Amino acid sequence: MSLVGTVLDWYAVHHRDLPWRREGRSPWEVLVSEVMLQQTPVVRVLPVWERWMQLWPTPADLAAAAPGEAVREWGRLGYPRRALRLHAAATAIRDQHGGAVPSDEPTLRTLPGIGDYTAAAVAAFAFGHRATVVDTNVRRVQARAVTGVALPAPALTRAEVSLAASLLPGDDAEAATWNVAVMELGALVCTARSPRCEVCPVAQLCAWRLAGSPPDQGPPRRGQSWEGTDRQCRGTLIQLLRESAGPVAGAALREVWPEGLQRERCLDALVADGLVEPLAGDRFRLPGA
Repeated sequence: MSLVGTVLDWYAVHHRDLPWRREGRSPWEVLVSEVMLQQTPVVRVLPVWERWMQLWPTPADLAAAAPGEAVREWGRLGYPRRALRLHAAATAIRDQHGGAVPSDEPTLRTLPGIGDYTAAAVAAFAFGHRATVVDTNVRRVQARAVTGVALPAPALTRAEVSLAASLLPGDDAEAATWNVAVMELGALVCTARSPRCEVCPVAQLCAWRLAGSPPDQGPPRRGQSWEGTDRQCRGTLIQLLRESAGPVAGAALREVWPEGLQRERCLDALVADGLVEPLAGDRFRLPGA
């Protein structure tokens, strides 16, 4: 059987039951899930996504809330600018598209914060269109099963996009299922550090495995540090603002992160990104909160 057919058969049996994949889910539910899932595991996204859908079941509902409320409810998903972008996208959907998420990729890409990947994913998963969806999991499965290397290049290449497009089934519905199926295979089986080749449905077709599973020949890939970094500092400051019912005094920010130069640099960056709003009297709050 072909690579595509084998993966589709595997997915039919082994896929996870995720709420944004179920029958009857709205395009808005899919859009929010795709933005939240960027660089964030499903297990962390699920409770936040469910909370957002309770609070803001439509784009108009989110657009009516203050941007700071979106940041507050983002919780600990990381990269909180995504919350602001979703709020901006919701506002554009309400004001420019009658409250309905656009169905075609070019129009989706005009929404704030929606790039090529998210536009393709929403077109495929929300509307069943034939679109080329390439995320980290897809790239890894392609690299191993087709190209025969352990890991894809550090950054997305045109060759990878062309390969993904060449594998896409011609039928719209099958193409949409293939996209999510190969992503699922990469997430559950063809993982980055410990691929489960013994249970992989395409093990007998995998070019990398047939070549003897050679190690990655690219530059060393180091995990991102966290302790003491600007990322940790920004996260700590944002968390304090999220947990506060009102504006936070500068003294409280200084208390949670005593390193002055780093704290001020990170606070300035948060203000520049629109995630923090400075107020008179050395006070700060989430935007519009």
